[in-house]
Amino acid sequence: MKRIIPIVLVTFTLGLIMLNASQVGAQSFDACQVYGTVYETNSPNDASFTVYLETSEAFADLVVYQEDNRLMANESGHWFFTDKEAFAHFSVYFVNKRGLADFSIYYTETLSFAGCK
Repeated sequence: MKRIIPIVLVTFTLGLIMLNASQVGAQSFDACQVYGTVYETNSPNDASFTVYLETSEAFADLVVYQEDNRLMANESGHWFFTDKEAFAHFSVYFVNKRGLADFSIYYTETLSFAGCK
């Protein structure tokens, strides 16, 4: 009985430390660093990021330009979508509620508008 209490206490303390560490990592995330080859997944569990598609550029965390060439997707906001998950730098899952997303994007048709504000 005396050994159970220290084990429970250690487990509880480690759990709090891990929870705090995951929150610190989430706070330091920068959507401006997300660029490259993208795979759109149908499962939020398989996605690197959950993303909300804004209807206005003013409210988006990142303005995205869809590149036609994967080699040109080398700056903030430049994405090249691929059908093959193995070729992607990261994967995204689009959500329909802003509060569930890691960050929000707005698609632009103008190359020079891509990136962060």
